[in-house]
Amino acid sequence: MLKFFLYAGLVLVLLVVALLALASRKPDHFRVERSVLVDASPERIYPLVEDFRLWLRWSPYETRDPEMARIYSGAEKGAGAVYEWDGDRSIGSGSMEILEAEAPSRLVIALHFRAPMQADHTAIFTFVPEGNATRVTWAMEGKSGLIARVFHLFFDMDKMVGADFETGLAGLKAEAERELAQ
Repeated sequence: MLKFFLYAGLVLVLLVVALLALASRKPDHFRVERSVLVDASPERIYPLVEDFRLWLRWSPYETRDPEMARIYSGAEKGAGAVYEWDGDRSIGSGSMEILEAEAPSRLVIALHFRAPMQADHTAIFTFVPEGNATRVTWAMEGKSGLIARVFHLFFDMDKMVGADFETGLAGLKAEAERELAQ
């Protein structure tokens, strides 16, 4: 019986070492990015992103937990605007702060997740005119420590977060184009 436990322990140690070796070969930085073409000018779309209160109209994260607590502080919009949330397990808790606001072309947001896991990332929105429309890109990037890289062996961050970005950009497009139609 002792031999069995020794072999099982050895196999377990080898599996952990192999897992860590695989994870260490993954990039230490990630980027998730999605874009959409919106039939509106950057000047019409930009305000929907630079004011965290307006995210209620289009962000997919705003509808996951109807009881989510929200706190807005700092500037009303643009650089210095801060948004904190505390929700159930599906949304977690954290904060966002707009670091750079280059109206109407770019916003850079510091993301700080506290739960269900701690992480610090950067979100970047860009608004590039294309004829009478605007190419809106929503990206998130950050460093991937060893634990995150192990996580990425089993879960595809691009697919998980990318799907949310696609939903959010579709909502942003609908909101900007609806305002234009009015």
